[in-house]
Amino acid sequence: MMVAMRIILASASPRREELLRSLGLDFDAVPSEAVEHNDHPVSARELALHNAQLKARDVAARHPDALVIGADTIVVLAGQVYGKPRDGHEARHMLRNLSGRSHCVITGVCLIRGNERNFVVETRVQFRELSEADIERYIAAVNTLDKAGAYAIQEGPPIVASIDGSYSNVVGLPLERLVAELREFGVFVREPAQH
Repeated sequence: MMVAMRIILASASPRREELLRSLGLDFDAVPSEAVEHNDHPVSARELALHNAQLKARDVAARHPDALVIGADTIVVLAGQVYGKPRDGHEARHMLRNLSGRSHCVITGVCLIRGNERNFVVETRVQFRELSEADIERYIAAVNTLDKAGAYAIQEGPPIVASIDGSYSNVVGLPLERLVAELREFGVFVREPAQH
């Protein structure tokens, strides 16, 4: 039985909305007006968490009675952070660099209702070797400009060879850990589907 409280996803991401809906959660999506940062002096993990906190705190300030969920996902290859590409040229560049290599997808999550709970989840992703034709097919099939690293694991022609860790984290929200954290706020939801 779920506690009756308003839950807000501080995001405009349809992927995050789909993931939360898969838990049977009743929530509102309220995009944050916070400006995300592109780098952090400490680490990529800190960057993802910092941006998640910015989003959650912005929305929580406007909706203090709600449980607010903020998240930020970044792709890291050889120490370099890959955010959302600015244009098709940068998207192609990112996909070429990711081709045949292993990288890390990091999501920072911040939950606020009175107190604040934060966590970071990492998933290792191995890309297939991509030809220029593969890259062009992918870009034609997927809107790469609104995705960190210029790709979405759940969309378009298959470009991922394997993952080690949470699949939903690569989509944009680590559901396994989120379910456990929601319980700390008295919110009980169904277990996420396994991939």
